[in-house]
Order: sequence, then C-alpha cells, then structure tokens
Amino acid sequence: MNRTVVQRKSDRELVVTRTFNAPARIVFEAWSKPELFTRWWVPKSVGMSLLSCDMDIRTGGTYRLVFSHPAFDQPIAFFGTYREVTPHKRLVWTNEDSDQGAVTTVTFEENAGKTLVTFHELYPTEAALEEALAGSAEGLPEQFAQLDELLAGRS
Repeated sequence: MNRTVVQRKSDRELVVTRTFNAPARIVFEAWSKPELFTRWWVPKSVGMSLLSCDMDIRTGGTYRLVFSHPAFDQPIAFFGTYREVTPHKRLVWTNEDSDQGAVTTVTFEENAGKTLVTFHELYPTEAALEEALAGSAEGLPEQFAQLDELLAGRS
C-alpha cells in the first residue's frame, strides 16, 4: 500500500512524497494536462469546486486556478509562473497570489515502472509555512490518494 508522507523539513520547507504504480510519463501527464489535473487536485472532502484551470505548461508559462467554496463570497484565484518544466522529470512553479506564496518543485523518479513523486514547497517565511500546514497542506494526502485512483485507471 502506497502512502503519502508529509514532512516539515525546516522552518520554511514542506516535503510530501508518495510512490505511484505508474510510469513517470503517465504521472507527469496527470500534473501537466488540465483535463487530468482537474480530476484529482481538489480534495473532495473540503467542499471546494475548481471553476477554471488554465495551465501553460512550459518554462515561463503561467497557470491560474479559480476555486469556489460555500464559505467564500467570491471565487478565489491562485496563480503563478512555471520556472522549470522538464517533461516526465520535474516541474517548478511560483505561487504569486500573495507575497507569502511558496516556490513548489515536483520531481518524478521512475524505478521499475513505479514513480516516486516528491512535492517540495519552500515558503518565504516560517509564518507562511505554518499557515499552509493549517490549511491547504492538510489536503495533500487526500489529493495524492485521488491522484493514485486516477492513475490506476490510466497505466
């Protein structure tokens, strides 16, 4: 049974790992194709809806995700820039929706048809990491489990 491991690596770093039973090419597609990404990114338990997903997956490209939730008066947008895109190996993006946004790096390491995904976030301050740990980071195990379900039907 693959499980998601969430670790605080320092005052500003969060690292999440999970091995998926799929080749890196397939796992990378789930992160880089909007029609797949939208099927697993939002934890079902939080009651949020992903209203739009715009992703220009290339170095220098941008993304914008717009969410709604019954507790929000207005939709909320998250956006940033892809700093590095190496197909089937690595994605690096910024989170520019606030000055406390992290730089996120996701690596894909294939071994014997399985892929270790390492999701690393570096926050500008310790307070920003604390806020993430109390909020969006709580959903990462559920998100990765949803990704696992999606991949089970694709590999």
